[in-house]
Amino acid sequence: MKWTLEVVVVPVSDVDRAKAFYSDKLGFNVDHDTKIGEGQRVVQLTPPGSGCSVVIGEGVVPPMPPGSLKGLQLVVNDVTKARAELAERGVEVSDVQVLGENPTPMPEPLDNVGFCFFNDPDGNAWAVQQISTRP
Repeated sequence: MKWTLEVVVVPVSDVDRAKAFYSDKLGFNVDHDTKIGEGQRVVQLTPPGSGCSVVIGEGVVPPMPPGSLKGLQLVVNDVTKARAELAERGVEVSDVQVLGENPTPMPEPLDNVGFCFFNDPDGNAWAVQQISTRP
């Protein structure tokens, strides 16, 4: 049986502000923005090329304090380029950091160990990791 992670709910305080951040600054695709009823709204956004989406909303998502989600991770094939794109779009993003050592030589020195970090407007914490090849 195949198990896939398709959706992660991200708790936010302002749906419109979060939608603008994820779509305009991060470049996520807006899959849908559905108002179900008064005070009930679901917005689904997907990173380009990803099989997993994030959902933000009000009134229909599990109650979590805005900004309480930590450890979300995106994977790219060039963390230096990804960091530059985020910075160009106005995202406050850390410098590229090397965390650990590759157990075996990799074609790209930052593979597996190259990261940068940012938070969304509510403080939900994201990492971007470079993986350009997989064994």
